[in-house]
Formats: sequence, C-alpha cells, structure tokens
Amino acid sequence: QVQLVESGGGLVQAGAALRLSCAASGLTFSMYNMGWFRQAPGKEREFVAAVSSSSLRTYYADPVKGRFTISRDDGKNTVYLQMNSLRTEDTAVYYCAVSGTMATTVREYLYWGQGTQVTVSS
Repeated sequence: QVQLVESGGGLVQAGAALRLSCAASGLTFSMYNMGWFRQAPGKEREFVAAVSSSSLRTYYADPVKGRFTISRDDGKNTVYLQMNSLRTEDTAVYYCAVSGTMATTVREYLYWGQGTQVTVSS
C-alpha cells in the first residue's frame, strides 16, 4: 500500500529555516505530482506548495511565495519543503500528499502522510 512518511519538523524561532522531507513507498513516485499542505489548530487544512512529476512545474500559496521551496528527488522517492524566514503564522502540522494532477485542493489528493509538527516561536 502507499505510504508517505514526513520528517524534519520541530520547534524553531522566527526567522529560522527548516527542511521537511516526505519519503514515499508503494507507488511509482516519479509518475505523480506531490504537494504539501498544513493545518493549524482550529483551521482547515490549506495548500502550501506542489511540484509536478519530473519537476517541470511548481506552484506556491501566496503566504509562502519567496520563502518556501518544494523539490523532489525521484531516485530517493522523496519530496522536500525548504522553509526559510519562518514566521509564527507558519506554525502548523505539515502534510505531504500525492495527486494525479497539479492540484491545490485537499479533495484532489489521493494519499496523505501522517504529518509533522512545525512550531515557530517569536
């Protein structure tokens, strides 16, 4: 079965950087688009970034543009989210997910990881 395992979360101060990783198994990783979402307490899960198969396209939510970078390594079946200049409002559980399209909504994603907590303190 498909498994997605996120790692790299933690507690950092505002202005710091973190890199999240998501290791995938049980699917032909290179054929799928990958996305990152986040969910803060009391809020809906929201789109953060997506990368197409073969890394030809990337797409970012406005709040993270210029600060976050999504990338993938098909040889390692892994997608990354480099997060720079972190802000307190970036605090959330971050999830990676698999989609057959270059999608930005939750319902368009087929498989999800369990999430990794990112906490940014002021």
